[in-house]
Amino acid sequence: MTQRTRNIFDPKSKEPFKLSRSKLEMFLKCPRCFYIDRRLGIGRVSGPPFTLNSATDTLLKKEFDWHRGSGTQHSLMQEFGIDAVPFQHPDIDIWRENFKGVQYLHEPTNFIITGAVDDIWQTPDKKLHVTDYKSTCTSKEITLDDEWKQAYKRQMEIYQWLLRRNGFDVSDTGYFLFVNADTGREHFNGELKFKLQIIEYVGNDDWVEEAVGYAHDCLMDDEIPNAAEECEWCSYTSNIHSVTHRAL
Repeated sequence: MTQRTRNIFDPKSKEPFKLSRSKLEMFLKCPRCFYIDRRLGIGRVSGPPFTLNSATDTLLKKEFDWHRGSGTQHSLMQEFGIDAVPFQHPDIDIWRENFKGVQYLHEPTNFIITGAVDDIWQTPDKKLHVTDYKSTCTSKEITLDDEWKQAYKRQMEIYQWLLRRNGFDVSDTGYFLFVNADTGREHFNGELKFKLQIIEYVGNDDWVEEAVGYAHDCLMDDEIPNAAEECEWCSYTSNIHSVTHRAL
């Protein structure tokens, strides 16, 4: 892996520094990984692309965009009793694009915080509801209770925070639209069927402002922070270093 030279934080620079929602999440999970990535330019090893997830996201966006253009409700909204329609805005495609998304210049840190939403729905009283698509395959009841799904909740809250900072009237209530692959069928026949479910989540973005400040403090420091105890990445690299050191 080569060291990056672009989008590296320079404490002496006066230019605004872009920080994505996913990188802020990395900071929350492990400040050490975050520092090595954004300050030193060495990122975590990337995994394979989630192409099936991307496909379901694309198809959902096409469906909801059709209703966005006609100003009508999607049948799922009616099924789950959500009185809203897809939000029409000239920047909706930019907001959903990776590496662009909804952006806000946080002046105290000079960070441009970014986050790419999946969708936004609007109620008759013009209140906005952030909506996030999630693809899965499980026979268990889908909930937001799993520990690893706390990141989903933070993701939603950062989107809510970004839109509010851009002057929009955003509801605390957001929606997760789960697309669950059905493996209970007897025959595949070249078709993958999905069950769709919407789960409501009431967010609280009070923590975001403080987290952005702490992430800035982390990058301003000249010392690499300690690893989070539960960080698998740091544990792996530490074990590799220990084994190879003994071998030498």
